[in-house]
Amino acid sequence: MIDRRTLLIGSAAAGLAGLKASAEPAQSSIFFGPQIPFSFDKLIGWAKDLSEKPFEKAVVSNPELIERLDFDAYQQIKFRPELAIWGQGDGPYPIELFHVGRYFKEPVRIFAVSAAGLAQEVRYSPGLFTYGKSEFAKALPPDTGFAGFRILAAPGVPDWLAFLGASYFRSPAETGQYGLSSRGLAIDVAMPTPEEFPRFTAFWLEPMAGRRGVIINAMLDSPRIAGAYRFEVTHDGATLMNVTANLFPRADIARVGIGPLTSMYWYGKPNRRMGTDWRPEIHDSDGLSLWTGSGERIWRPINNPLSVQTSSFFDQRPKGFGLLQRERDFDDYEDDGAFYHKRPSVWVEPIGDWGEGAVQLVEIPTSDEIHDNIVAYWTPRQPYRAGERHEVQYKLYWRLDEPYPAPLARVISTRVGTGGIPGQPRPKGTTKYVVDFRGGKLGDFMKRGDIDLVVTAPSGKIERPAVYPVVDTDMWRVMFDFTADSDIPVDIRAYLKKGDEALSETWLFQHLQSLSTM
Repeated sequence: MIDRRTLLIGSAAAGLAGLKASAEPAQSSIFFGPQIPFSFDKLIGWAKDLSEKPFEKAVVSNPELIERLDFDAYQQIKFRPELAIWGQGDGPYPIELFHVGRYFKEPVRIFAVSAAGLAQEVRYSPGLFTYGKSEFAKALPPDTGFAGFRILAAPGVPDWLAFLGASYFRSPAETGQYGLSSRGLAIDVAMPTPEEFPRFTAFWLEPMAGRRGVIINAMLDSPRIAGAYRFEVTHDGATLMNVTANLFPRADIARVGIGPLTSMYWYGKPNRRMGTDWRPEIHDSDGLSLWTGSGERIWRPINNPLSVQTSSFFDQRPKGFGLLQRERDFDDYEDDGAFYHKRPSVWVEPIGDWGEGAVQLVEIPTSDEIHDNIVAYWTPRQPYRAGERHEVQYKLYWRLDEPYPAPLARVISTRVGTGGIPGQPRPKGTTKYVVDFRGGKLGDFMKRGDIDLVVTAPSGKIERPAVYPVVDTDMWRVMFDFTADSDIPVDIRAYLKKGDEALSETWLFQHLQSLSTM
């Protein structure tokens, strides 16, 4: 089990070509050190230079002391809000820094960039934090560094963006509730070899010209790749990121994940019987949404399988994909602490031609909500080769819904049960699927027989397919039985149509034999 929520991950290099740290700053000021000319073009050059040198593992100052900063001790340490970057109104938003700790040992360097393109490094000092019951952490040396940063809406107001751990970052969208994460790059997810976790080793933070926003420049490094990232970020309740990445592989990489999203799915309506908790559903996301290069809209409900499953959705020039939380009623979760009904969705919109490849969905078994067990990303058809340069651009939308909803009926729920007919002997190994649709033109049709159902599977047997309006609602319901003819996972597809016109997105569900034996 990969515990992605606590980010127990490997470290990466902290050194940057041509940049030198200076002495400890005075505690009364957060800025310090000489001014260094900076631009994104310079960062790209530094990343290329870094990729041509052997990878160097980060040096952690006093790791034994940092190890003592477990979850409880770490929660005691707070950044002094009066020392926030741009905290005096000299920038778009106040930015506070994260202390290192047991789960975030590797140091991150942070620079503030002026409008004139001059960067000043922020250096670690115990005077930047209050420690509560963790006073022992004040003994850390001046080269300790930081773990990351967070951006606040205003002084004393909760944060709306955080970069912390490896290359992970999160935004809460309109509700202010954090949920799933994104990261800079994924390497070899669900491969026979261990996954490699690239890390942002330094950040250059600058105000956006002409509007209220933040530009986050970041150096990425790991054993097999180095890269320069630029995030142009605006926030108006929802968060929008324009991402540009220049990547320089040190070695060949078989599976690169672009725009990776990491989420949690324990159980929901399709696998409610797997849930041992009192709450009816527990998940950060309930489905993968795809907008293919050909224009098809697909909804793939997420599974919690008994073994690791990787699903590939091959495409060319994709229009977008995302991990979404569609169920938004409190009654779906009954959770007044984690507020899963407020969790954000994240949509990835490619910029330019991404060519051929696949959106991959990796589902990892979990028996608790603390494990982030879902990963989705785009992987190019051609592997990355040592010595190449790759530039990738995309947008990330952090919001409650996808930014480009189709004028089609959407899947609003998927349920799974025992197949057969009530009151009669139930056939062994048969699963009943019930899928509800809402929206689009469905309201124009009133009775059974007005619209058609298309449901297919590459193997197995589909029986008793039916589609009908649900009385006293605005929903249409699809119902059918499915019997697999082997233990191999089967992708079942279904959509609604009238004549040659599609009325709904495509529901695509991976049938697992375990569903019929729960």
